[in-house]
Amino acid sequence: MKRLIIFSGTLLLAAAVFAFNIVSPLWKITEKYNVAFSSNEVGGIFKSFKGTINFDEANLAVSNFDVTVDVASIQTGNALQNKHAKSDEWFDAAKFPVIHYVSKKIVKAGAGYQVTGDLEIHGVKKEFTIPFNFVRKGNAATFNGTFNVNRNDFHIGKPGGDVADVIKVELAVPVTK
Repeated sequence: MKRLIIFSGTLLLAAAVFAFNIVSPLWKITEKYNVAFSSNEVGGIFKSFKGTINFDEANLAVSNFDVTVDVASIQTGNALQNKHAKSDEWFDAAKFPVIHYVSKKIVKAGAGYQVTGDLEIHGVKKEFTIPFNFVRKGNAATFNGTFNVNRNDFHIGKPGGDVADVIKVELAVPVTK
């Protein structure tokens, strides 16, 4: 019986140590994030961004992102453009209310990182890689990334026309522990 108790205690301790080592730090997204987009013709921001960020620069294998952008929070600086962007001709915010990104893999890339995952916009899900930097200051940090999205890949608007097919996206996501 004594051996069973010692064995059980050792097993429980080993499980706790293992669980502690495979869970990456959870970072809380602050209110000062910026999700901006631009092309030659139009630009703006999304005002609602939330999700879960588990990131450990020393153990990328257990790091992951699961974030969403509320499509209806789009702000272009022009009320008519906002309404048009939310319409079924573009994002169709009523039918597809969020842009969703779930990571599959995060790797070191030069001085920064790359996250590869599934990006879902307008009901279309595609594997997508986003380069980013991570700047840590104590219990606070910022994720910064710049990348391009071809809106035609996600059936946003009509190809060609007045808005460029390739849209630049810039992210600045401050986080705290």
